[in-house]
Amino acid sequence: MPWNDNANPGPWGSPTPEDEGRNRPQRPERRGPGGPQRNGGPEFEAALERLRQRLRRLLGGRGDGLRPGVVAAIAGVIFGLWALSGVYVVQPNEEAVVTTFGAYSRSAGPGLRYHLPAPIEQVQKVAVTNLNRIDIGGTPDAETPQESLMLTSDENIVNLTFSVTWRVSDAARYVFSTRNPEEAVKAVAESAMREVIGTTPLDQIMTTGRGQVETQTADLMQKTLDSWGAGVSVVGVQIRSAGPPPEVIAAFRDVSNAEQDRDSSVNEANTYANRVVNEAKGDASKLVQAAQAYREQAVREATGDASRFSQILSQYRRAPAVTRERLYLETMERVLAHSNKVIVSGKGTTAPIILPPDVFKPRNPDAGQPAPPPVQASPDQGQGQGQSQGQDQQQGAGANSTGANQ
Repeated sequence: MPWNDNANPGPWGSPTPEDEGRNRPQRPERRGPGGPQRNGGPEFEAALERLRQRLRRLLGGRGDGLRPGVVAAIAGVIFGLWALSGVYVVQPNEEAVVTTFGAYSRSAGPGLRYHLPAPIEQVQKVAVTNLNRIDIGGTPDAETPQESLMLTSDENIVNLTFSVTWRVSDAARYVFSTRNPEEAVKAVAESAMREVIGTTPLDQIMTTGRGQVETQTADLMQKTLDSWGAGVSVVGVQIRSAGPPPEVIAAFRDVSNAEQDRDSSVNEANTYANRVVNEAKGDASKLVQAAQAYREQAVREATGDASRFSQILSQYRRAPAVTRERLYLETMERVLAHSNKVIVSGKGTTAPIILPPDVFKPRNPDAGQPAPPPVQASPDQGQGQGQSQGQDQQQGAGANSTGANQ
């Protein structure tokens, strides 16, 4: 029989509580940084039991249920927290879109705002002043490698990359009109650019027509987005690069060089043609002006001769003999004024007349030629010359008398 049998305590009697405490096996002590520590299992269980008793007394007393005041307090706290969940703040660059059971209700500007808590009303904030940018073509995350390849109006392929800058103009439409606004803007931008490029030649796209292409694309995008009611405003379109596809760059350079040579030859030909044509026009104008001057001169001379003839005719009708004599003398004066004259009288000539060999040579005082020597003649010749000079004087007197009569 064991010695610890309570039913039969043995010869020494039943053990006392002190003896039981001494005989109970001791638990090992835990050692920590501050020395030996006792196990806190019974103390923790006692503290937990005391907490349960306090809560039981607070809520229900002896098991009759929760008190009404406690229930109301808990419900009030929960309702207050639910009501305060409707407070929200809208930043200066944002606009809030409030929906009631999923339907659009109103929009709210920046500041401290309130809406009915969920699930009654919900708020979606949209940045309306930020500028958004989408790059199309030439990006590693492009959907297809052919995204930047477009067909021009002259049936050439251009490798074109561009960027679109846009912002939200209407937050409500931006939220409800399209499922994915950014994808919608990108799709519209690519479609509009392809349409504009399809009506523009390649040379214009790569040289001086970029600004026109950008403007037309932005206008077409805005028109399409407005028809959708997307609530998006296109700020601008910028072409980043435009050139031939990488596979045909060498051939394209050859074509460009050939076109430059062609343009150079055409310019040289135009320069030569302009020079020759201008010279020909100058010569023709000179000939025309000379002809016009000659015509004017001939007409004026003919007009003057006709007027002179009319005047002489009127004088001839008054005095025919005198006018005829005067015309004869004036004519002989004009004829003999520029010739060498030797007057020989035929009366009383007995010996031959010997004249110097240069007497009939033309005299040119401007050339500095000496005047011919006087003619050597016989006395009879001198007499004849005197007679001829007398006749000339008589003729001159007759001419003077005729002029006086006129």
